Amino acid sequence: MIEGFKSDFFERLRRASAAEIAYRVRKKLTARKIKARLAKGRSPFGIPSVDPGHIASLEPPVITVLSAEAPRLIADPEEITRFEVKYRNTFFDAIHPGPTDPDIRSVWEPARLQNATLLLLCPGKGPESRQAAKKTVLQWIQDNPFLRGPHYLSAMECGLRVPVFFYCLKRAPDVSTEEREVLCRAIYEHASWIEKNLSLYASLGNHTVCECVGLIFGGAVFRHHLEGRRWVEMGCRILDRELAHQVLSDGGPAEQSFSYHRFVLDLYWLASDFLEKNRLHDFAGWKERLLKGEAFLLAFQGKDGLSPSIGDSDDGYAVAPGVAPLRGTAETPQDWITTFPDSGYTIVRGSGGLILTFDHGPLGMPPLYNHGHADALAITLSSEGKPILVDPGTFRYNGVPEWRRYFKGTRAHNTVTVDEQDQAVQETGFIWGKPYRAGLEKVAEGDRWVLLKGAHNGYERLGSAVTHERTVFFEKDSSILIKDSFKGKEDHDFELNFHLHPEAAVEESDGWIKVNIAGVEAFVRLLESGRFEVIRGRENPIHGWCSPAYGIKMPGPVLSSRVRMAAEETIFFTAVCLGEPCDVSALKSRFLDIANR
Repeated sequence: MIEGFKSDFFERLRRASAAEIAYRVRKKLTARKIKARLAKGRSPFGIPSVDPGHIASLEPPVITVLSAEAPRLIADPEEITRFEVKYRNTFFDAIHPGPTDPDIRSVWEPARLQNATLLLLCPGKGPESRQAAKKTVLQWIQDNPFLRGPHYLSAMECGLRVPVFFYCLKRAPDVSTEEREVLCRAIYEHASWIEKNLSLYASLGNHTVCECVGLIFGGAVFRHHLEGRRWVEMGCRILDRELAHQVLSDGGPAEQSFSYHRFVLDLYWLASDFLEKNRLHDFAGWKERLLKGEAFLLAFQGKDGLSPSIGDSDDGYAVAPGVAPLRGTAETPQDWITTFPDSGYTIVRGSGGLILTFDHGPLGMPPLYNHGHADALAITLSSEGKPILVDPGTFRYNGVPEWRRYFKGTRAHNTVTVDEQDQAVQETGFIWGKPYRAGLEKVAEGDRWVLLKGAHNGYERLGSAVTHERTVFFEKDSSILIKDSFKGKEDHDFELNFHLHPEAAVEESDGWIKVNIAGVEAFVRLLESGRFEVIRGRENPIHGWCSPAYGIKMPGPVLSSRVRMAAEETIFFTAVCLGEPCDVSALKSRFLDIANR
């Protein structure tokens, strides 16, 4: 029976420093003071006026259209509306979504107003579309009075809305004096609230970056006032500091999430372009680090332009679906072996667009490791732009703790579980305990092959410690051999899993598992320790599921093999051959010869 998570609040409190506790107390006291003023019908802020000429002089950042994609609702719109109406006049800190309420992430998505952003910014949208966007934004402000309702629970969400209010001021047609005052008031209230509720200390992460972007846009509008200049300075100072924290020196993500890496990079590009265009701050020094981040993401992309879904993903966008800020141009790494030592990934490219990724990196961003998954030594594999061995994704954050636990956990990744445990301890849906250390121990290559060896210590916390070692042998003729071995003394349950694309057709053929995905074939075989069972869509216990997008899950085949043996005696040899079965005896012989050198 899977137990529910511990309280996220109390786990965060337990790990907090004295300075963070004091900061959280101050935030609570500030919220109470503002609540008391609002209860008396008094405005919490004296909002200064803005000269229309000051707004007219600001240039919006450049937006690049990538596709005609529209924002995707991830829950029933009627269910979201009922939830919003239920709490519309409730002060935000009294709102505690329950298990029968929709996922709060699905409630926040439409309130980011990115559908209006598309109408306001995309070329080809006429005055009628921009007029509709203005109406949407103004109606949202009217329906969601400051600090009432669910959309003020997160300062991050406020940070994402401030640029939309700015775009409306700049791009909406026939903005009246009254409408301009409404929009400026919303910007001021949002920026003021962000300043008092920044995600700091243990909460540093992509939320902080969103909030700082909101401060910069809000500060730019009110730059002729003291608080506006303070917001710009504060947002720039934190972003400058956070860039090295969020984007590692090899360009990879500290949060160990590819989706949030894209999100963070785009937020930085958006802020950088806006600041430079309006001469508010010079951050040319950001470019080198951001280009490293772009090169990192490009290294994982296949022919279809897609990357593995590693770590958490909520399908969020810095600007809107289908559009992006003006990004710098990075070069795709050309080497057939590329290692990112700080973020902990190695990519091997073979013929026919074959891409293998090997994860030997950390769990995530300490101290909470919020968006990392317990996927040490996991691999993914694609060929000809078709994903074969996949990372199953995220599904949902809230309201379904057993599914959240599964998709974050080790069992949902292409690696080995020991004694049905994750490689680290899931304290809550967003907090990990007892993080592991992982690393790449050996890289060797020849003209036609590469050998990678990694290890992690996540199971050394067990009563009888176990260390997992994985060696991946890759030949350019598209043959792969994976060896999983263990250090330890007592018997344990070892479960090896390889997750396939949900659209893959799977059948047994002459001792092989034949996998066909859109005409691309792979053959998988366990050489010595038992055989693979094909599991798809099991609910008790949960196994064999894939989440292609946030809020969506579907059955997906997983090849699973389980044995109980002494750790030092347990070895899995898995052969994966593209196109046709290979000579496994010869493959293993070549592997052993090279591995033992």
